[in-house]
Amino acid sequence: MKEFLRALENQRWDDHRFYHHSRINQTLHLISAISFLIAYSLLFVDPVKAALIGWLISMVTRQSGHFFFEPLGFDEENQVSNDYKEAVKVGYNLQRKVVLLSIWAFIPVALWLNPTMFGLFEAHTDMTGYIDHLGALWLSLGVGGLLFRTVHLFFLRDVQTGLVWLVKILTDPYHDIKLYHRSPLLLLRELRERQAA
Repeated sequence: MKEFLRALENQRWDDHRFYHHSRINQTLHLISAISFLIAYSLLFVDPVKAALIGWLISMVTRQSGHFFFEPLGFDEENQVSNDYKEAVKVGYNLQRKVVLLSIWAFIPVALWLNPTMFGLFEAHTDMTGYIDHLGALWLSLGVGGLLFRTVHLFFLRDVQTGLVWLVKILTDPYHDIKLYHRSPLLLLRELRERQAA
């Protein structure tokens, strides 16, 4: 168990130090974490709403922080290249996120063009039905993405690395709130200081 917790701490540390320099990204991660906890609370009551919140709020805020506000060049603070960081990243690095997010963005189009989704559903007849089916598909994508990468890591590295990553991802919202709860205030302070300078 100690080895598992140490590995979890290492994955968390690599994620934080390599991918969360920007105060804006940290603030977006806080928003994402709070909305993920709301989604978690709805998961067994209203899974469609949980999926919609998880993808439209949690994932959009989280990933826009990574793609738009984190520096993608040489990491001066850690003295490593972006290629090094991408190679070290255990879970979904930026390249793998592009694939996942492309599938996510394609699903609403595919559902619109094929309302039964190849016989998976009865064809929706209104927007409510469309949204229900979309939420179910996005929930499946989220679960599938987690399980795929976990099992993939079993073969790439080992079973423990995959399970550690899975636990890390599922508990990231709690950890992000702990780490970044002060980020909005610190961001405001930084903005004020820049305006005053």
